[in-house]
Parts: sequence; C-alpha cells; structure tokens
Amino acid sequence: MNKIKHVAIIMDGNGRWAQKRNRPRVWGHVRGANKVSDIVTTASSMNLEALTLYGFSTENWARPMPEIKSLFKLLKKFLVGERQKMIDNNIQFKMIGNISKLNDETKAIIKEIEEVTANNDGMKLSLAFSYGGRQEIVDSVNKYIKMNPGKEITMDSLNNSLYRPECGDVDLLIRTAGDQRISNFLLWQVSYAELFFSPTLWPEFTEVEFKDIITNVEGRERRFGSVGLDKTSLESSNVIAKENLARISSGS
Repeated sequence: MNKIKHVAIIMDGNGRWAQKRNRPRVWGHVRGANKVSDIVTTASSMNLEALTLYGFSTENWARPMPEIKSLFKLLKKFLVGERQKMIDNNIQFKMIGNISKLNDETKAIIKEIEEVTANNDGMKLSLAFSYGGRQEIVDSVNKYIKMNPGKEITMDSLNNSLYRPECGDVDLLIRTAGDQRISNFLLWQVSYAELFFSPTLWPEFTEVEFKDIITNVEGRERRFGSVGLDKTSLESSNVIAKENLARISSGS
C-alpha cells in the first residue's frame, strides 16, 4: 500500500527554462504542458489516489496579457488532448478555482470532461486554475455559513466544504525550479504534508525524478505532531489528545 496517496505539484520554471534558451516564455509553457501529460500518466500508473497540479494562481493575473492569453490557449489544447487519455486511464478530473474568465468554449470543455469522468474510480486529478489557497478557505467558510446559518463551523465541516474534499489532505507537496515557497497553494490541505523542493525546472522534470521523490518521502517518518505516529494512527491519536486535554481541564 502506498504511504503517499495525494501528491500536489507547483509546476514552476517554464519561463526561466525558455529564457535560458533565448526563447519567449510561452515556449516554456508549451514544453511544460507536455510534461504535465507525462507526470499525470506516471502518477496514475503508480496508483496514487489524488494528484493536484497548480496551473495558474490568482496572483498570475499580474503577468503580461499576451502570456495569459497563451496560457488559456494551452489549457484548452491540453484538455482536448488529454480527454480520451483520462477516460482510458479511469481518471476522475475536476478543475478547482475560478474559471469565470475563461471563454465559453473552454468552460464547456471543462464541464464535459468533468461529467464524462465523474464515475471513474481511479486517480482524482485536479487542475488548480485561477486558484488561491486563502480564497478557497474563505469560499469554504462562506459556503458552510450559507448552508448552516447560525451554526458554528468546525475543522471537519470546513474540510468538507473545500473545493474538492474527497481528495483529502496532501501527503507530499513538490515544487520544481528551486524556490522554497508554498505560494498560496492548498494552504488547508498541506498542513501536515511532506515538502520536497526540486531544483529541476518543470520542462526538465522527469518521470524518474517524480518516482524517486515519492520513494524518498515514503522513507521518512511522519509523526503528525506525535511520536512515531503514522497516518493510519492519527485518528486514535486525536482521541487520546482530547482525553488528555479533558483530564487537564478537570484537574485529574
């Protein structure tokens, strides 16, 4: 059984990869999109339960408009090209984030792929587009308040109100291209994630490196705030913690 069930990736370095070769940044995004296909296929073959990719953040809107428009075109091309592969590999696809600024044709493609893969029970693939972790938390709280007026929100209820709660917590967050930041990505879900920062620019990131990172991280001891605790024991540890807090509060 895989210890790593949900992997999230910040796919960084496309622009720098292109600039190193004296090419426009868009050229790097084209190569990076091809790499996404390779990694999705590899992750699915490794029987990961979930893979979440950071495609375009809310902060990326500050980029030059020609680059943004090129990214939108690449997104459409990627979705059309990967549709049948997702069906054939039993992948369940969903876009997370605010896609309202995409054109109607692209939004229709997204909706159709989400619907046609909705009953697939293989890997859950999420593409974060115009996404921000803080905004997801705000949206989740507002969603809960709207559905449960007057009721106090809990960690469980907030978790269940996230964009895609069925993916669960992130076990491993990978960021390519050397920067060591989370960059407003899945802030709630990465609370206990293992972090791995690769110096490799995204267009050069290989399936072999991806597998090696997962093997490396699976060898780490993940204690989740306790001593020698694995993830399967986390629930019972929470019960013990609550019992200990109750004893302290009662003075026993």
